[in-house]
Amino acid sequence: MPTAHVDTFAREALPPVEQQPTFRFDEPFLQFPAQLNCATALLDDAVHRHGWGDRRCLVGPGVAWSYRELLERADRIAQVLTQEMGLVPGNRVLLRAPNTPMLVACWFGVMKAGGIAVTTMPMLRAGELTTIIRIAKPSLALCEQALVEELQQATREAPGVQAIACFHGTGFPVEPESLEAAMARHDAPFVNVDTAADDTCLLAFTSGTTGMPKATMHFHRDVLAICRCWPPHVLRPTADDVFIGSPPLAFTFGLGGLVLFPMAVGACAVLLEKAAPPQLYEGIREFGATVCFTAPTSYRALAGLGHDLRSLPLRKCVSAGEVLPAATRTLWRDATGIELIDGIGATELLHIFISADEGSARPGATGKPVPGYRAEVVDEQDRPVPTGTVGQLRVQGPTGCRYLNDDRQRRYVRDGWNYTGDAYWQDADGYFHYHARVDDLIISSGYNIAGPEVEACLLQHPAVAECGVFGVPDEERGNLVKAWVVLRPGEARTTAMVKALQAHVKAAIAPYKYPRAIAFVEQLPRTQTGKLQRFRLPHCEPLPLDDPATDTDTGPNAPGDDGRSMHAILQPEGWPRPRGYANGVAATGRQLFVAGMIGWDATHHFQTDDFGAQARQALVNVLAVLRAGGAGPEHITRMTWYIVDRAEYQAALPAVGAAFRELVGHYAIAMTAVQVSALIEPRARVEIEVTAVIPA
Repeated sequence: MPTAHVDTFAREALPPVEQQPTFRFDEPFLQFPAQLNCATALLDDAVHRHGWGDRRCLVGPGVAWSYRELLERADRIAQVLTQEMGLVPGNRVLLRAPNTPMLVACWFGVMKAGGIAVTTMPMLRAGELTTIIRIAKPSLALCEQALVEELQQATREAPGVQAIACFHGTGFPVEPESLEAAMARHDAPFVNVDTAADDTCLLAFTSGTTGMPKATMHFHRDVLAICRCWPPHVLRPTADDVFIGSPPLAFTFGLGGLVLFPMAVGACAVLLEKAAPPQLYEGIREFGATVCFTAPTSYRALAGLGHDLRSLPLRKCVSAGEVLPAATRTLWRDATGIELIDGIGATELLHIFISADEGSARPGATGKPVPGYRAEVVDEQDRPVPTGTVGQLRVQGPTGCRYLNDDRQRRYVRDGWNYTGDAYWQDADGYFHYHARVDDLIISSGYNIAGPEVEACLLQHPAVAECGVFGVPDEERGNLVKAWVVLRPGEARTTAMVKALQAHVKAAIAPYKYPRAIAFVEQLPRTQTGKLQRFRLPHCEPLPLDDPATDTDTGPNAPGDDGRSMHAILQPEGWPRPRGYANGVAATGRQLFVAGMIGWDATHHFQTDDFGAQARQALVNVLAVLRAGGAGPEHITRMTWYIVDRAEYQAALPAVGAAFRELVGHYAIAMTAVQVSALIEPRARVEIEVTAVIPA
């Protein structure tokens, strides 16, 4: 395809063809012309071909733009970029702003001019922006005035940005040197650059296990491909929908859910500069939002407002960015009557590739491959594994990983497949179930946080000799960033030190990355060659604080605590600590007894004969009964499993363990497994009884 790029930096930085994944365009809806500009398809055509010019497109507090108004502003920005700032097709343009209509107009202005958008998180500090500038080499930047200071500092550290144009939020006067003032000098429609379908149009950054960001490269056709795969086949929005959500537009989850997908059908999107649960609820209420995109963390927080949400037009809710616990799915459905749409995506593949709609969703399962994509679970030799066996997830489709000038391409793509870094297992019905991350990336409240990056920041503090960072399970955030710190001689282990270290991280890198829990330790677990073993960090014995009035180990399952204030683990002296259960538990309080639960659903129907899937459903049923009694998994003291076939049970242990960790957690429970000759229900493969104690 003939490229339109004059600046060929991106094309020359693509991975070699043999290192790229196989791109699949088997479906009729994935056929694209050789020349394609995604701005033409999504914005110009919306006004000139589909007749949506007067429809609401982007709204927010104090602002409402139609499709025609967005097109007019994007045209003006493209004129400024090309006629006043010197952009040529292929130049990179850094974008920095919160979620606002003006940021969207800037993004489309870059697309129209044949540039490459490098959208950045508004919370990033100068050091992080410096790294992005050094990798992407943008020549221009469009930035909201309130955020320009950190960007200016970054450009002094990493020269190359030739011009920065600043714009203001809604309601501010137009200043002579602002982007708005430059836009006012241009009123002619912009003729979009006739880019090739395989010209790069955006660089999206993701953090990996080394902490060094990776730039993923996506083409114009990729932008349209994700609009034709997941939305029409799973979400099924209409032109009358009003989208809302919390992810920043720098995340491809947010770009798709709050810009591309609504515009692909002529719908409207609500853009909020701050979208914590309280603001998200107010936005849903004020603008009549019908489709919501956010992380499980927010759905858990919003569930308390379920009664109010039931009276609003909200009808579809998408969960992504972190694992959706089955308990959160149930909590949201019980509170609002809405079944969550779960999905897994990756910056490398641009958006969601495994999902399930409301009608086919299953507790604990992510779903099936989205039309247009293929997925497999394989072992360490890249061979497909049997049903119920945990392995590495690999994916193929119309989008895939292309890292810009990065040797890590070879690790993500092998033999034409994208290896996402997730461990999954597949049940007998083809549903994919999440198990864990296989690298050191921590996903907390929907944010991707590289543990090594936080470690590098902590090591810059003069009191820190060594440190390790790892994610620990957390009911509210999915995972919690926790640091294990070895202090230098003479430094005191105090709560003041904990706060000082946390403040140090917040000031140096994006605040959401700071360790919410810190434990001081004598030494870190390392291999004989000195390599840090992060997976062993949660087993390190913390040293007591010099001022123990405040406990800094806020993560769940702190040593000796197990998450229960009134439960004590019974551990005979000299016995090795069992893995995954307890020899005994002492508890006082109100007792709950759950009768034997088997693997059928609430209507007494078995969905499968697979042992792992039945065990998962039985656990779901146990938790439902516990909730009815005001208890949760943290209150379970005893659990008995009745199984028919010992060999079947042992073969399914990986899947059972994954389901247990996801649904119940990492609590130590007095556990018993009993083999019986038969269960009353002929199709039942397992039956689970539970005793729980709620502390008085």
